[in-house]
Amino acid sequence: GFTASNGAILRAVAGRDAVHVVDLGVTRCMQWPTLIDALSKRPGGPPALRITVPSVRPAGPPLLGVPDEEIGLRLANFAKSKGVHLEFNVVNKSTATSPPSPAKLQTLCQELACVLSDPSALRLRDGEALVVNCQSWLRHVAPGSRDGFVDAVRALGPCLVTVTDEDADLDSPSLATRIAGCFNFHWILFDALDTSAPRDSPRRLEHEAAVGQKIESVVGADGTERSESGARLAERMRRKGFAGVGFGEDEVAEVRHLLSEHATGWGVKREEDMLVLTWKGHAAVFTTAWAPN
Repeated sequence: GFTASNGAILRAVAGRDAVHVVDLGVTRCMQWPTLIDALSKRPGGPPALRITVPSVRPAGPPLLGVPDEEIGLRLANFAKSKGVHLEFNVVNKSTATSPPSPAKLQTLCQELACVLSDPSALRLRDGEALVVNCQSWLRHVAPGSRDGFVDAVRALGPCLVTVTDEDADLDSPSLATRIAGCFNFHWILFDALDTSAPRDSPRRLEHEAAVGQKIESVVGADGTERSESGARLAERMRRKGFAGVGFGEDEVAEVRHLLSEHATGWGVKREEDMLVLTWKGHAAVFTTAWAPN
């Protein structure tokens, strides 16, 4: 998802002097060195770049054990080496001027969504190209609150919203349907790990533990991590006033090149404006890019 999302971001901010990325992701900023490097090579010079992250995010790999502020410092040093001015901000709940009512919130991520909908907390500035990047985030928002989350994102006035997540419908009210969905989807990670990591590998154990937590969440009556497919996400985004941006041939070719070099068994296919990462032909992860109508 990083490669495709970054390609869409680069196209969306072409010619802009200031770029602000609100990073709603669980990947601890692993996506941004590649984007910074690409911006540094932009004809005419790179823009000023700001990256804003929430102070708390859903649990799960990668477990770096490094504070966000330290990650920001490392990113800033890397950006400086590339000639890019980077400002890194961490948003805390207390930053918001209008904190949400606890009685209306069911999960931490819903609370963060409310905080991040506050322009004063995000320090939005006139003239910036605003990008909202959602990497494996939407599934942590309760199904009944996802429309509200998308509304809050749209109200920020972004030029682009990127969404990457598991391509699976695991939020059915039917327990039997959710169990079947778990079986039909989560075998993919276990099968992929068998080809890439020894059984006692810390990385493998970390990912297997995360899958176990996902299954518990899907099966439990009050689970807080339930994916929806890319097709359903697309319906939601269009209904809420977004249009699919799509991905260029160069971005698709770059993704395929990376997979061919490093990941036997993985592939990518295009479905309308969406790119879908596949494992042995089975849909695993989707990436989409959206602009307000």
